[in-house]
Amino acid sequence: MSSPAADEAAKREATQPAAAAADTVGAAATPNGGNYKDSVNALRSTFLSGQTRPLSWRRKQLEALYALLTDQEDRIAEALWQDLRKCRQEAAAAELLILKADIAKLNRDLPQLTDIHKVKKTFISMMDNLGLQQQPYGVALIIGAWNYPFQLTLMPLAGAIAAGNCALVKPSEIASASAALLAELVPKYLDQSCIRVVCGGAKETQELLEQRFDYIFYTGSSRVGRLVMAAASKHLTPVTLELGGKSPVYVSEGVDLGQVSKRLVWGKFLNAGQTCIAPDYVMCPPELAQPLADAVAAQIAEFYGQDPKASPDYGRIVSDRMFDRIVGLMQASKADRATGGDTDRDARYIAPTVYTNVRADDALMREEIFGPLMPIMPVSGVEEAVYFINKCEKPLAIYVFTHDGSVKRRFEEQTSSGALVFNDVVIHAGMETLPFGGVGHSGMGKYHGRFTFDTFSHQRALLYKSSSATSEMVNNKFRYPPYNDSKLAWVNWALSSSVKKGSTCVLM
Repeated sequence: MSSPAADEAAKREATQPAAAAADTVGAAATPNGGNYKDSVNALRSTFLSGQTRPLSWRRKQLEALYALLTDQEDRIAEALWQDLRKCRQEAAAAELLILKADIAKLNRDLPQLTDIHKVKKTFISMMDNLGLQQQPYGVALIIGAWNYPFQLTLMPLAGAIAAGNCALVKPSEIASASAALLAELVPKYLDQSCIRVVCGGAKETQELLEQRFDYIFYTGSSRVGRLVMAAASKHLTPVTLELGGKSPVYVSEGVDLGQVSKRLVWGKFLNAGQTCIAPDYVMCPPELAQPLADAVAAQIAEFYGQDPKASPDYGRIVSDRMFDRIVGLMQASKADRATGGDTDRDARYIAPTVYTNVRADDALMREEIFGPLMPIMPVSGVEEAVYFINKCEKPLAIYVFTHDGSVKRRFEEQTSSGALVFNDVVIHAGMETLPFGGVGHSGMGKYHGRFTFDTFSHQRALLYKSSSATSEMVNNKFRYPPYNDSKLAWVNWALSSSVKKGSTCVLM
């Protein structure tokens, strides 16, 4: 007999208006009849008018964005259910609350972020004033992702607004209900002369990338990231690429497998595994492999019941194409399936599935899984785990469960990744005081909190040169021709004085 929660989940799934949502996106697409050049030019004219520079404008837009999330919480949750069958708890925690915290912090810190920062003086500049000024780039293109369609689209937008930019926002067409809602709501809440939303697929994205932007922020796959970077290079446009990759887990001896499995299952099967920083595969000593698999299977049952398909807390794969790709990995794998394996294409359901005795050359290890499959690969110890990680592309995150200080130091000193997390997974993405971003194949650039502001700001050097008679007298000693040995000696003395450690010539 099904539970009331399961009945409600089934009812909502049966009434999911996916086709209607897709049609809405088409209707909401691109202002000015798809003329992207005109849209970009209009935004640039607005930016050059200075409209986005005042703190009052930035704060008003950030407050409006916060209000959008508060006022439209129910509609946002419904769109996420339609696209991904994302439960209300996940919608709140992983989309709305993290966004609100980020926006609130940006708004609170805005005076400090936009203030001119004084920098240290040297002997040569002791009579001058030096500073750093954060300047907006101009018109930014923000290309969002489908797996967290509100967080990964609006969080960069909040930083672009805080930094004083205009923005053209392109939500992912794959999350069609969410894209349609963004296209409807953003113009209602935010200044349409400075912020625009365009919708469409690959063709529209290619046309957008032909335009000249002052900054491009892209979240998605490495394959498309290369195309974005190539397009940006034509105009020497700076980019942030938030990509992905296979984020590994290493579990060492002496840990509580009950706690480890709980955190692993939560992070891996959150959003049905469709998270860029989800634990992609797990490495552990051979003697831990089966006990860990058993603990994970027990935790899956505790979280989602004996039939996860009936659980209102377990999501669905976003599209048929993504479903077929993941099932293809399952069919190609030669590993032993410890639990799960059920699929339903009509419902785009793939059960939480765990594999053991996974080899390094298995199909599950060839590409980012981005779905609810957890391979457990035995390794001899930390040395082999580090070696294997370093053979692969640099990941967005590395997760290590250990209480051994030497193991921690090994990962700190001998690996490279966007983030390194000990004794947990995924949770670092919700901490706005930490930068979020990849390295190498997993991306470039960082954001969250003030790091988003910095991403959308150009740091300009400022020098306020003294015009005093004393300053000019110093200049005459070494700066201006004709040069002689006396002036060269003065230069050598001045420069050597300025680099002496602890020298009183280094002034604020």
